[in-house]
Amino acid sequence: MSTTPLAGSLLSARGRAESGRRGAGIVADVLVVAGAAAMIWLVIRVGQGMDTPIDLQHADARVDTDPANLPYYAARSLLRMFLALGASIVFTFAYATLAARSRRARAVLMPLLDVLQSVPILGFLSITVTLFIALFPGSTLGLELAAIFAIFTSQAWNMTFAFYQSLISQPRDLGEAAEDIGLSRWQRFWRLDVPSGMIPLVWNAMMSFGGGWFFLTASEAVSVAGNEYALPGIGAYVASASADGDLGLVGWAIGTMIVVIIGVNFLFWSPLTAWAERFRLEDSATGREPKSVVLTVLRRSHAGEAFGRLMSPIVALTDRFFGVFGRSAPSHDVTPARRRAGDLAFGIVVVAVVGYGLWRAAETILSTSGIAEVGHVFLLGLATMGRVALVMLFATVVWVPIGVIIGLNPKLSRALQPVIQVFASFPANFLFPLITAVLIAGNIPLDLGGVVLMALGTQWYILFNVIAAASAIPGDLLEAADDMSLPRWMRWRYVLLPGVFAGYVTGGITAAGGAWNASIVAEVVSYDGQTYHAFGLGDYIADATAATGPAHTSNLLLGISVMCLFVVGTNALLWRRLYRVAERRYSL
Repeated sequence: MSTTPLAGSLLSARGRAESGRRGAGIVADVLVVAGAAAMIWLVIRVGQGMDTPIDLQHADARVDTDPANLPYYAARSLLRMFLALGASIVFTFAYATLAARSRRARAVLMPLLDVLQSVPILGFLSITVTLFIALFPGSTLGLELAAIFAIFTSQAWNMTFAFYQSLISQPRDLGEAAEDIGLSRWQRFWRLDVPSGMIPLVWNAMMSFGGGWFFLTASEAVSVAGNEYALPGIGAYVASASADGDLGLVGWAIGTMIVVIIGVNFLFWSPLTAWAERFRLEDSATGREPKSVVLTVLRRSHAGEAFGRLMSPIVALTDRFFGVFGRSAPSHDVTPARRRAGDLAFGIVVVAVVGYGLWRAAETILSTSGIAEVGHVFLLGLATMGRVALVMLFATVVWVPIGVIIGLNPKLSRALQPVIQVFASFPANFLFPLITAVLIAGNIPLDLGGVVLMALGTQWYILFNVIAAASAIPGDLLEAADDMSLPRWMRWRYVLLPGVFAGYVTGGITAAGGAWNASIVAEVVSYDGQTYHAFGLGDYIADATAATGPAHTSNLLLGISVMCLFVVGTNALLWRRLYRVAERRYSL
């Protein structure tokens, strides 16, 4: 059978294309398998140092500042960060889903989340270090778990708020469709809730990961009740170099951090954000899909398909098990009278538990610190609140319009994402020695300079959430605005700002909480053998954490309680109301 020259050329071209795809697939398979093997080896190699014998009575409060140790220190810190991120994802899924789907649970969990977010990192460390050391005596594993838990507390709250917001603003027709086809709670969670909240979850996980770097120094080099501990890590390295006033060593750490952040963004966050675009909720294509070299390699490789086939029986078994036990109970089984009685009993129990806790805390504080100390700490809280307000005003005015512009422009987003990720993920307190040197040279007091230090670590929450919200605006709305030829101010007033409002609220509440937390490391800075203080609540909590004696527990409890009161009060009076506005007026 003969073929025409044209048909022959077409068949030849098709064969070459198929051969090229097979060749690219083989290269991708080799790269993926080699990368997975290298990652497994690195995790095992670095993880071996997490459980070694240690004499805590003579534990070194410093680490070796030889720059040759920085790659190992960075690997140790990175392992802690990813372990904390995994724990944060599990916590987010469980906590946010329960709060969003249960009215009774929401009444307790969301105020509790406000309190947890407002508790400073050092407040957790003062308790968890002693607890984990007691669980693993004579081993560094206790200190490692305490550090991972501290990083977890800097990541989890922001991710939980973001996923909760995505659940309560989920399109109603999707929820009704899930009920109509009889999905169980488990099936709805994995087939609707997680996919619909994937974009804000990924972006906030990326921001939370950067926030974890900010508190790395506090978690790896900590002083609790007069005892000082340090773990091998880049955070402890910076703490030791800063205490010596050696800006050259700090510069080595900054360079290492930049390399680590760029590498993590290229290998992990960039492909993850590009993959998350598949879960965008819209009917028309927008051409805004970001690209990633790593994701392209993974898609061309057959390793993912092989792993999926290997795991499919386990996934099917898990889905079947939880699908049976996760069926929604019929709503008619509970009468309104029984529901009201249950709510009343639940409320009485909650009020009794909270009231007892508050009474015991007040008794401890008043008997040890006294009423005068309480007034003084409230005054310190007002000073810190003023700095937080300045940080929030600056971040709102500057980063909301910039975030909208970046989120709507795919080319600009692809170009700036690595830069933004470096700035957002880079631990601002690594720059504290440099900024402190500038403040000292300019005779600028830390009372004013502390605002700059706080802003460096918290303003990015608003930018990232606004970018994520803007990128998730359905293309249908943008096309409708273009078809109606809306003026620029009307486009911002009626489309763009309402579209990012929920994201801004999520970013604002976490940025404000993060600013309060950052005050602990921004209002007291050590440099070149000198310690500089700002008048504020963060400085008070830092001093109380490091102190010893009977007043240690009382003053620390007082400082944490006042900070919680300020944060929870602000959330109740401002952010919770904005949350309700976002849910009522700006949900799809």
